[in-house]
Amino acid sequence: MKRYVSNNDETARMFQNDFLEFFSHVHPSVPSIIFLPVVGYMFYTTIMTGVGLEYALPLLVLGLFVWSFTEYVLHRFVFHFVPKSGWGKKIHFMFHGIHHDYPSDSTRLVMPPIVSIPLAIFFYILFMNILGVHYLPPFFAGFILGYLTYDLSHYAFHHFNLHGKVGLYLKQQHLRHHYMDPDNNFGVSSPLWDFVFGTVAKKRQQESVTAER
Repeated sequence: MKRYVSNNDETARMFQNDFLEFFSHVHPSVPSIIFLPVVGYMFYTTIMTGVGLEYALPLLVLGLFVWSFTEYVLHRFVFHFVPKSGWGKKIHFMFHGIHHDYPSDSTRLVMPPIVSIPLAIFFYILFMNILGVHYLPPFFAGFILGYLTYDLSHYAFHHFNLHGKVGLYLKQQHLRHHYMDPDNNFGVSSPLWDFVFGTVAKKRQQESVTAER
């Protein structure tokens, strides 16, 4: 797999066109602005359809769990798949390569709406066909909450000093993925599936990545 080279520059241009370039930058509040109302509507629909707590709570937790697996699969097999064609490489760079080349660019740390909204629609339709309209709302609320946790924690790992044991550990694991071993540590909000599939980066004796970086 291609090894990414970190760059000292804070930002990079994705498009030569200024109009397109403007819309390639995303403020970290955008995912919450778009998707928290979706979560609220899912909770409202859960109540209105009469789904009991004994079903709603497990479905909510299941949605979070399924998101963690989805996050791992997308990061490992989609974002880190490097096509051979020239146009494929350009698309890959726009989706994820630019983040590895410029990890300190604060406007490229959360998923842009042009990607997150179609994905949300795709998963909504997929899960509706699996669960049905009655049980979908609490599950999808958990799934979207998992996505928001991923996006916001990703931003925090790159731009905040974290002191709690869990946050510090997750940040160290993610920075290790960026600066030492991009072929491992694909989980961002959770390391669960890295342990399951054996993609946890091994610590090195002279490791210099710290949470303060």
